[in-house]
Formats: sequence, C-alpha cells, structure tokens
Amino acid sequence: MTGTVIERREARAAEPGARPFALARHSLLLAGRSLTKARRNPGMLLDALIMPIMFLLLFVYLFGGAVSGSTQAYLQFIFPGVLVMTMILAGMVSVGLAINVDIKKGVFDRFRSLPIGRSAPLLGLVVSDGPRYVVAGTMLFATGYLMGFRVETNALAALAAAGLATALGFALGWITILIGVAIKEESVVSTVGFLAIFPLSFGTSMAAPAETMPGWLQAWVDVNPVSHAVDACRGLLVGGPVADDAIATLLWSAGFLLVFMPLAVRVYRHRS
Repeated sequence: MTGTVIERREARAAEPGARPFALARHSLLLAGRSLTKARRNPGMLLDALIMPIMFLLLFVYLFGGAVSGSTQAYLQFIFPGVLVMTMILAGMVSVGLAINVDIKKGVFDRFRSLPIGRSAPLLGLVVSDGPRYVVAGTMLFATGYLMGFRVETNALAALAAAGLATALGFALGWITILIGVAIKEESVVSTVGFLAIFPLSFGTSMAAPAETMPGWLQAWVDVNPVSHAVDACRGLLVGGPVADDAIATLLWSAGFLLVFMPLAVRVYRHRS
C-alpha cells in the first residue's frame, strides 16, 4: 500500500504543473524508445511507403478518364485529396494498435511505476509517429511527380498543404488512440478505427466534385471537416480559395484534440 502511495505521489510530481516541462521531456524520451524500435524494424514503415503509391495508382487509372476525361487532369484534381487521406491514415493505421499491444504486454504498467506523467507514454507514441508522416508525404509527392502531377502554386504553399493535412491527421489520430486504450482485443482495434474514419475520409470532394453527388451526400460533404482540408490543400497546390477552408481545418483539428486527447488519457489512466 505504501509503495502505491509513493508511486502516485511521484507520478503527480512529474506532471507539468509540479515540474515545468517534465511532461514534454518524458514524452520525448519515450518517443525515442519508439523510434529505436522502428529503426530495428523498418517494416513498421512499410505501409507508409505503399499507401501513397497504391492510392494514386488506384484512383487515377481507374477513375481518371471517367471523371475528368484524362488521367492527367484527374491527377491534378485528386492529388490534394489523396494527400489529406494519406496523412490521416498514416497516423491512424499503427498508433492505436501499437498502444493496445504495449498495454497488453504490460509495457505501460511498467511506465506507471515510474515517476513520469501518466499521459507521457501516449504522447511519446504519438510524437514518434512523426517519421511516418514524413515518409508518407515524401513518397506521395515523389510518386505524384513521376506520374505527372505538378504544383501550380509554389513550394511554400505545397509545404503548407502538407502541414495542414498532417495537423488534421495528428488530431484525428487521437480517435484511434482512444480506441486502442478502450478496447482490449487488438484484432478489433484496427477494424473499429477504420470504421470510425471511413465516412470522414471518403465522404468528401476528394474523388469527385461535390456538385455531382446526391443532395444528402452534398450536405455531409459540406459539414465534413476532411472536406475543408481537401479544399484548402487543393487551393494551396493547384490554386483557388484557401483561407476559409484552412481556418475551418485548423479549428476542427483543435476541436478533435481538445475532445479526444484528454478523453484518451482519462480512459488510459483508469484502464486496469
């Protein structure tokens, strides 16, 4: 009993309110642990390499002629949407499952015995997912360039588009983190995660103009936060309005973080 009390006091002392910057420092240390695992197992980044190539090839060569009349025109149209979807999936495919596996193996129980903030293990895993975003984005732009895609604005706008898509992907990633800590069966985590994100990713103007869709679907596209990200990235990459959709994307991202980050931490703290 005494040991448990001491551990709780140490954990509270490690929270940022008691020791400034402690949570950030602990999270970065645990992120380094996860990055070390990734270096020893490069296959963990394989899906980040394959997804961008698969998405572009699939959409452009299957639907390009039917939607835009040519694959080249469709590539310019769909690339921004694939960028957003790639960044969303890059952070959602692995992090929830990785957290679930670590919890089942008892790794997080060992973390709880350390004088660190309770949310540090979750934050560490999320931060360590950064290379996946970089790899996925780099592969997507490289593949798109080889297929004929060209940025019609400038390099700074292209970086802004990648950053905006990554911000939304990072925020939505906390949904799968919540699923990973709430569900005990790892085989269910990926399925529930995809079901949660599927309507957001595909109920957008990514693959076709919204005006070609039924009225009920247009209504969903108009309120879908991912649609704002797609439209903002399209404006940044090939020209068009940006400001309103970019602001909406940032506001939605902040909202997802404010809701799902503390909720995931709360569920993790109370999971036995």
